[in-house]
Amino acid sequence: MSKYERSSHITHGVARAPNRAMYYGMGYKESDFENPMIGVANGHSTITPCNSGLQRLADAAVEAIKEAKANPQIFGVPTISDGMSMGTEGMKYSLVSREVIADCIETAVQGQWMDGVVVVGGCDKNMPGGMSALARMNVPGIYVYGGTIKPGRYKGQDLNIVSVFEAVGEFTMKRMSEEDFKAIEQNAIPGSGSCGGMYTANTMSSAFEALGMSLPYSSTASNEDGEAVENARRAAQVLVDAVKADRRPRDIITKEALENAISVIMAVGGSTNAVLHFLAIAHAAEVPWTIDDFERIRKRVPVICDLKPSGKYLAVDLHKAGGIPQVMKILLNAGLLHGDCMTITGQTISEVLENVPDLPPTDQDVIRTMDNPLYNHGHLAILKGNLATEGAVAKITGLKNPVITGPARVFDSEDLAMAAIMDQQIKAGDVVVIRYEGPKGGPGMREMLAPTGALIGQGLGESVGLITDGRFSGGTWGMVVGHVAPEAYVGGTIGLVEEGDSITIDAHQLLLQLNVSDEELARRKANWRQPSPRYTRGVLAKFGRLASSASKGAVTDAFDE
Repeated sequence: MSKYERSSHITHGVARAPNRAMYYGMGYKESDFENPMIGVANGHSTITPCNSGLQRLADAAVEAIKEAKANPQIFGVPTISDGMSMGTEGMKYSLVSREVIADCIETAVQGQWMDGVVVVGGCDKNMPGGMSALARMNVPGIYVYGGTIKPGRYKGQDLNIVSVFEAVGEFTMKRMSEEDFKAIEQNAIPGSGSCGGMYTANTMSSAFEALGMSLPYSSTASNEDGEAVENARRAAQVLVDAVKADRRPRDIITKEALENAISVIMAVGGSTNAVLHFLAIAHAAEVPWTIDDFERIRKRVPVICDLKPSGKYLAVDLHKAGGIPQVMKILLNAGLLHGDCMTITGQTISEVLENVPDLPPTDQDVIRTMDNPLYNHGHLAILKGNLATEGAVAKITGLKNPVITGPARVFDSEDLAMAAIMDQQIKAGDVVVIRYEGPKGGPGMREMLAPTGALIGQGLGESVGLITDGRFSGGTWGMVVGHVAPEAYVGGTIGLVEEGDSITIDAHQLLLQLNVSDEELARRKANWRQPSPRYTRGVLAKFGRLASSASKGAVTDAFDE
């Protein structure tokens, strides 16, 4: 009897001969059936630079699996480029792709009854989609991040994708020449890899390393460097060992491990999307976790990394300064990590970090020490109030004063809001409301980097508030609040706001408030009618019908909640 329980269905018995015959057609030998079947979920595509450099990583994983006397089984998973779809109807498919990716991996791994899986991905939704699948299936697995992009350069300045979005606003305000505008567009992305700041992709990769589901130092390496290939090779070897040891994702993804991951996200100043995605991952792993847990961790973990979008440096700079292990060692010594959590290597977090220096190098200022943080508390605040009774997410770093009360400028889609911003209709002191862009109403919860980038470029980042039931790119900063729940489409208060209403955003008090009486809100609620769905067929219609509230991760399989 094979020691690999899941693959034994093709190993023994006359009834299984047809199964084996299919494998013989691909060059398998009889002895191969005694070895584990290891899936390689390959996110390579030429759709986006985030994923265009993944094939050589998948190839390295395949070779390492063979060397470990296991059988690689390669299959593809789709991706949507957030950077390319931003500001278009295509962005509605971005969050949807997270669920599609999870379903694709589950379908292939479970349908083929694989013993383990190496997930190789790059762009933003590749990671939470892959990790949700691993947690849902609970088959031994490891995540291989494709790596970050190197910075572009123009006139002696580092560039990244956010540089382009902010240049749109500057060009609109005639603060930038057309020559410079085009040069930034053409030089911001110099090659393959995921967007270079502590945006969503690098946030999630960093968190997976802290979670224990990726290898140390793998989350901030550049895709174009040989280190990324070696990471993939080592990850495959570790995964084969995990299969033999029966080391499974739910042995690793515990509540304490989630606390470690979120602590690192706070320390590095990560993306607001991490809130949504870790709610989904916790749901998949069946670990009790709520939106309020993020606020609990925010209060105790300082921001100690000076990274874009609100800071100075990129992920490649963090890597040179010691990477996520250095950040984790500082947090561990401060009592802010659970050192006894298991990792995919079989070591505990404390064992993984044993030889990491207690302090970062003195010749850098990317990573700070606990006695000299950028901010004393984390940056991802959970705001509540009559505008968000289930909660909303605000990124509050980089602002002189994260408080504003102003008149509402109301738009029922991102497109309408963007047109008003580009037409210079938004003034200092306004609070822009973009609604009907939630999980159900959008559907798909579009990111709002185009309008927020334009506001920054127009010099309004500190003086204009923006709230939405949609999402923000990891590259967004400013007086912005997303994931407002309940969303407008299901009757949330954000759908009752009228032009000129007074709205307060107060990150100090964790408050998101519509300054209208309860009686007036009740009158508006009585007159409100749910709009017809924007899509009635296809994947967007399915997502809109199934998606849970953003406060629960916008997942599509929360049937018992």
